Amino acid sequence: MDDTAPYKATLEKSLTELEARLKRIERDLDEPHDPDSSERAVQMEDDDSLEGQALLVTREIASTKRALDRIAAGEYGYCVQCGGEISDGRLDARPEAALCIDCAKKM
Repeated sequence: MDDTAPYKATLEKSLTELEARLKRIERDLDEPHDPDSSERAVQMEDDDSLEGQALLVTREIASTKRALDRIAAGEYGYCVQCGGEISDGRLDARPEAALCIDCAKKM
């Protein structure tokens, strides 16, 4: 891939937003629970949801960092599975994509 600059900018912006989102989730999880037992039950359910969100965001952060690493290594835009080119359309939709559409469908 010749010009990765636009993808790099998009990925860096996304990484900043994801890291900020993860910090907000972690801050919400760190808040003490209400001593009222009925309110505490709701807060514990909310914590379960937040923990799920934190896991997803953490995965997105890792995927974004790997894409930035591929840019730095000159390997961005090539499928990590088959080595073929990843289409511009796929990268426009998912700049962190590591697989071409064919390999992604096989997974």
